[in-house]
Amino acid sequence: MTTANRRAAVLGSPIAHSLSPVLHRAAYARLGLSGWTYGRHEVDEAALPGFLDGLDRDEGWSGLSLTMPLKRAVIPLLDEADPTALAVNAVNTLIFRADGSRYGANTDVTGLAAALRERGVTAVGGAAVLGAGATAGSALAALSELVKGPITIYLRNPARLAEFDTLARHFGLELDPRPWAEAQAAAEFELVVNTTPAGAADELAGRLPERVGTLFDVIYHPWPTPLAAAWAERGGAVLGGQDLLVHQAVRQVELMTGVTGRAAEILDAMREALAADAASAEADADQDSDAEL
Repeated sequence: MTTANRRAAVLGSPIAHSLSPVLHRAAYARLGLSGWTYGRHEVDEAALPGFLDGLDRDEGWSGLSLTMPLKRAVIPLLDEADPTALAVNAVNTLIFRADGSRYGANTDVTGLAAALRERGVTAVGGAAVLGAGATAGSALAALSELVKGPITIYLRNPARLAEFDTLARHFGLELDPRPWAEAQAAAEFELVVNTTPAGAADELAGRLPERVGTLFDVIYHPWPTPLAAAWAERGGAVLGGQDLLVHQAVRQVELMTGVTGRAAEILDAMREALAADAASAEADADQDSDAEL
């Protein structure tokens, strides 16, 4: 059992809803990393530089998970980042190296691909991506190995398309941009990845065709989304935000702890912890309901 004291945390704003502490702490327990702790900090873009500069290296900081709105804001604050993260223009993992330098990585890309492989999606004839934010970039990078031919992307703001120029060149992607007004046509594709904020794609739920393929809706709260529920009613396969969350977190744990070759164990521990957390939340809600009667 490892007892060295090491620290990690998730940063973002808002952050209270984050399940990352549940996942990482479960992984530490399964791996026997008894001296490791994982916290949660409310940090926005303006506060990020000061927060990073204020970390005391003597306190054993190993790494940070970064959620919105920090995935792009952190890039100028790094000493180095992996090529995929730079091409996607999004870093969700910051590693503090032994020499004190900051290294950035993107585990959303590998997490998306791993979640799809787990569900048997290894190659598709066509795919569509809804949205144009940081997660959309990660989705496009992940799909570059699954889709032969152009990937259709539906944008609420057409000006955001230019942000994917570097990504498209790096991964050899051909993008087919379409306006959001045509987004209902996305359901005709074999695979659809929804990366828009909660509520943005709800309007599509009532306009699905009778037969649908696979939907990967990266939102995990609230769940299921109206789109995911309607998709499942049509008999289509549905992946949710928790699928992405656990798979990207497995890679984060590997990068932060240096422990490799135990991904299956970590994944099982994380899913068990999520189930326990959900059961606890449901029990608390039932108690609150009883108290109101």
